[in-house]
Parts: sequence; structure tokens; C-alpha cells
Amino acid sequence: MLYYLFKYLHTLNFPGAGVFSYISFRSAAAVITSLIISMLIGKRIIKFLQKKQVGEVVRDLGLEGQYQKQGTPSMGGIIILASIVVPTLLFAKLENIYIILILITTIWLGFLGFLDDYIKVFRKNKAGLAGRFKIAGQIILGIIIGLTLFFSSEVKIAEKVNLANLSLTERTELLDPGTKYPAKGEITMERKSTKTTIPFVKNNEFDYAWIVSFLSGRAKQIATWIVFVLIVIFIITAVSNGANLTDGLDGLATGTSAIIGTALGILAYVSSNIIYARYLNIMYIPGSEELVIFAAAFIGGTVGFLWYNSYPAQVFMGDTGSLALGGIIAVFAFIIRKELLIPILCGIFLVENLSVMIQVSWFKHTKKKYGEGRRIFLMSPLHHHYQKKGYPEPKIVIRFWIVALMLAVLSIVTLKIR
Repeated sequence: MLYYLFKYLHTLNFPGAGVFSYISFRSAAAVITSLIISMLIGKRIIKFLQKKQVGEVVRDLGLEGQYQKQGTPSMGGIIILASIVVPTLLFAKLENIYIILILITTIWLGFLGFLDDYIKVFRKNKAGLAGRFKIAGQIILGIIIGLTLFFSSEVKIAEKVNLANLSLTERTELLDPGTKYPAKGEITMERKSTKTTIPFVKNNEFDYAWIVSFLSGRAKQIATWIVFVLIVIFIITAVSNGANLTDGLDGLATGTSAIIGTALGILAYVSSNIIYARYLNIMYIPGSEELVIFAAAFIGGTVGFLWYNSYPAQVFMGDTGSLALGGIIAVFAFIIRKELLIPILCGIFLVENLSVMIQVSWFKHTKKKYGEGRRIFLMSPLHHHYQKKGYPEPKIVIRFWIVALMLAVLSIVTLKIR
């Protein structure tokens, strides 16, 4: 909103108003604002939650120090959401399709997580929101995001097009009328595309249409968007649930998300800057520069929340925060066409997810085979395995952060290592 105010003031030659046209300035303003919001409202929200007795109910898992967390306020994800949404509304271009999508994701999954926490805390139902409703909410969001990214005319990439390969119909639809183009050769133009980026590959572009290349015509077009939407749904669900599982130790999910958000912000910046995109020979995505502002707010919100969430935690984010953080990361990666980097970038979330899947599958298999369930890990998710082995909670969290940082650096390095 402030962007539009200062844009208007700039037309009136108001001194200094033009600085709002710079992504760097608005990003810096967003991160500072989000930090201030989280620090200022964080304490008040914690006191409010304590007053309402919105405390964590601890199950007996046999973990050291777990009863110290009894009564710690939950639903603190509200602090994170406010710290992300408010600076984005203030400093980003709100008509930008990518900002619209990422805000929808934040509010949608934040509300879904809030319902889960509300049922657990106020209705005293430890099960929370039924799993089928969570999955349904994630699927609906995936459909909205997938269809918008596939069909919206505002979602484009800039790529080289061989004019000789264009049909007369494609020339009419794609090229600007009245502009003289050479009969042959390549030109760079913005166009719809189902391409994404493959890490560590020299010609690192993959087209989702290839999956259904055995089809043709209308059937191929329909199958392509169906496959694309299904992949979007799967990744959003997997990453949001992975973040939810990771939120089991003080500061673990918050710090990991801040690191991932920083890497995504860097990737968004270079992908939205035509000079860096050409230098790095990566996909240029017009309009995605506004996501750098959102990423700045995301970093500020998570770091600010970490002030209260670090060991020993004064507040927990609950599903209100964890579902939203995971969903934001997944959708952000899709928008900048880096979703195939998620197994690396979100390696912590992936391992936490896999540890639960492996543990449950092995337990069921051995129970069926031997009549007694056996375990691979002492406890899942993986961070509880290390707790059972006697590692102090802060040490586990910091080591997970170090691994997350290494994976984030590796993800950025993929821009050049192919």
C-alpha cells in the first residue's frame, strides 16, 4: 500500500519518493518491518495466550525435559503470519500475480492450521482437525495454485524462440503485431511455458509436457495441466507436512525455515533480474522480483519469532505456523521454477518425513511377519531419535540448522554447477 502512495508522490516530484521503486529498498524495509512487528506484538500475543491458558498439552513420550514444555503457549504462528503479511501488503505490488498467489497460500494454510490448533486448545480435542480435512484443504490450495500457474496469462518466462519453428498461428498469437522480425534466427520473448529447472544438469530445463509426450493435440494439453496440478498438490502437501513434523524441538522448524527462505529469496532475485539471469544462464521470470520483498518479510518474521521460540521456548508456532511455512516454501519454489530443488533445499523436512514413513512401514511389516512390531529409529520423527540417544535439545537443533545451511548453499551453487 505504501508502494502506491509513494508512487503517486513520485509523480508529484516529492523528494525521496522514488526510492520505493527499488526492490532493494522495499526488501530492506520489509525485513525491518517484519522484525519490528514480531518483536512488538510477539510479547503481547504470548501474554494474551498465557492469559487465555492456550498452553501446550504434552503427551508422555519418555523424552527428557518434555514436561518443562507443559503449559507453554501454542498458536504462536499468528506472530509469524502477521509479520509476513503486513510488510508484504505495505511494500509489494499487490496486483502482481505471484504476490497474490503467495498471500493466498499464507492465509489459507495459516487458517487451516489455526483451526487445528483451536480444536486442540479450546475444544480440548488432542486429535485436532481431522486429517482428511487438512488434506482436503491442501488439495484445494494445490488446485488453485496449479491451475493459476498453468493458465494465467500473467505467468510467463522469457526464453529464446526459433522463428523458423513457429507456425503462422503461433506467430500471430505470440509476436507483437506491427513489429518487424527476421525470417530466421532466435529472439528472446516472454511466453507461457510448462518448463522448470533441473539441478546439476547442463541444459537444465525440463518440460512437464514431456511426461505426456505420447499424446497429441487436445488430449496432450489436458493431460499436461492435470499432471502439473497433481505435482503441485503433492509437493505442497509433502513440504507443509514436513515442516509440521519438523516442529518438534524449540526453534527447529523456525530456524530451518528462515534458512530456506533466505535461499529462496536469493534464487528469486537472480531469476527476476535479466542481467544476472543472462550471466548465470538461468531461466528469467519477469515479475518475480516482487517475491524478494515477500522473502524478506518471511525471513524477518521467522527470525523475529525465533527470539521467543529458541530454547527454552516461550511460545510454540503450532500448526498455525508450521503448515503455512511449509506451504509458502513449496509455492514459492514453484513460482520461481525451482521446485525440483526442494529435495535438496528442504532436505531437513524430507528426512523428517521419510523417518516417519520408514518407521511406520517397518513397524507394520515386522508386526505382520513376526507378530511383533520392530523399529528402525528409537523414535520418529528423526529429531526425537537423537533425543532418545541422550543429545541435548539445543545441540540437535543447532546441528540440524548447520545441515540446513549446507543444503541451502548447495541449492544456490546449483546455479553454476551443472
